[in-house]
Amino acid sequence: MAQPKDIEDLISRVALGDRAAFSSLYDQTSAKLFGVALRVLNNRANAEDVLQETYMKIWRYADRYMSNGMSPMTWLITIARNTAIDRLRATREGADVEALADRLEARGPTPEQSAIAAGEAARIVACLDQLETDKSQAVRGAYLQGLSYAELAERFNVPLNTMRTWLRRSLISLKECMQP
Repeated sequence: MAQPKDIEDLISRVALGDRAAFSSLYDQTSAKLFGVALRVLNNRANAEDVLQETYMKIWRYADRYMSNGMSPMTWLITIARNTAIDRLRATREGADVEALADRLEARGPTPEQSAIAAGEAARIVACLDQLETDKSQAVRGAYLQGLSYAELAERFNVPLNTMRTWLRRSLISLKECMQP
């Protein structure tokens, strides 16, 4: 997943009419924006149309994006969400606002939160892959499979205190790797 700075750079290049940047921006963000539109509309065909309208707006208004410390995805998601709501209003004249609010209510992670979590998960996997194979497998066993230190020590044929040291040092390495 692209970093916020990368997305900001793509948006600024799109503002200058860079079609390659626009294509890259689409590739990196369209799945999330489609999810936003689909959540609002509950209709795949309408969500696809809204996605197209969203990117037309992004192309047209990229010069209005201002980097202010907020996530550039927030700006993109806002465009997609507002476009979807506009579509919903156009197709459902007199739609019950409370029903719309209920559908937009968070019933779990938002698309942005899901995307961020997926990005963090990918970073954790990359950091785990940097550890030695035995130590990576021990960390996965302890924290993903719920194995005890004793079970891990037996599995890797090492003393219990050695296993504790492996895990402690591996967690320190993972913490350093995950630092921005």
